[in-house]
Amino acid sequence: MNIYIIWLIGVVIWNFGVPKASPLEDVIVAILLSLLTLALKKYTKL
Repeated sequence: MNIYIIWLIGVVIWNFGVPKASPLEDVIVAILLSLLTLALKKYTKL
């Protein structure tokens, strides 16, 4: 659950911080956030 909250905070920060982002940028950031959550799951016990 903690990893999901971290991911959700990242999505919210991205959407409100960069409201004029193109769809391609949104997809790239979504992929990066997914990789971040996978890394957090692998290297931490969250």
